[in-house]
Amino acid sequence: MCLCSRRRSGEHCPFDIKRQRFQSPLPQAAVATAASSPAAATHSVVHLQSEGRSCAPAFSAASSPQTPKPSGCVPPLRGSPYPELIDSPIPTAKDKLSQQILQLFQTCQQQSDDLEKKELCRAELQREIQRLFPQSRVYLAGSSLNGFGSRSSDADLCLVVQEGPADQRTNAIYILSLVQQLFYRLSYIERPRLIRAKVPILKFRDKVSGVEFDLNVNNVVGIRNTFLLRTYAFIENRVRPLILVVKKWARHHGINDASRGTLSSYSLVLMVLHYLQTLPEPVVPCLQKEYPVSVFQCC
Repeated sequence: MCLCSRRRSGEHCPFDIKRQRFQSPLPQAAVATAASSPAAATHSVVHLQSEGRSCAPAFSAASSPQTPKPSGCVPPLRGSPYPELIDSPIPTAKDKLSQQILQLFQTCQQQSDDLEKKELCRAELQREIQRLFPQSRVYLAGSSLNGFGSRSSDADLCLVVQEGPADQRTNAIYILSLVQQLFYRLSYIERPRLIRAKVPILKFRDKVSGVEFDLNVNNVVGIRNTFLLRTYAFIENRVRPLILVVKKWARHHGINDASRGTLSSYSLVLMVLHYLQTLPEPVVPCLQKEYPVSVFQCC
């Protein structure tokens, strides 16, 4: 079956409530809910319960007749710290283009050991940063967890500081500058650079794993979007191969760097999802429209 054609199977698997597994010595009650407004969420503290907050919609059997039923299940993050290879069947390819897409996907997709390296660094950095901000947490986000990561993907980290909200223009830069000074003293971290963008980030490299990291402060929307995109990634088993190939194509042609005036990886993912949603026979549903109560608002 061609990757871009609609799957006609009526079988689907209901979504379980997914939870991210956070390994932290902090007290169980020490994390908070994001504001429902995305604008407010960017400047607010998030309280995430130790048991985990629901991060994917629980689908009911009654779906809209116009919406294709999901053909796959989202691998639970809580069941394994490295979930990328769990319950993720590869679609059948019967044409040459689809075969090439699947071959590239299988070669380039993020492996469990890639994610393990990122998680080990995240856990160690959280312990170090908690010396500055005892009630803080560091979370993996972006392509490392949303299902669209490759072996060469950088890792996004979100530092959630519990003492109060972080204004991205002032407080976030101040917090990241303190973290930058801390990183200068860590032997396994090199090239910590503070980027004063709209959402400031601290870029650095982990010498042990060789992974490049981007650390932001209280960018709660990024955490929420990670879980929404993860649901899209595993709702239909043709989505991940197609998006990964589009990202590779954009990188090859040098049009995947927002800092240089081209498209961000996130924008490319949204464009492909929009295409799959708006075909005459949609491949994936619009989760924000079909399940507005369950899905995190990400606009």
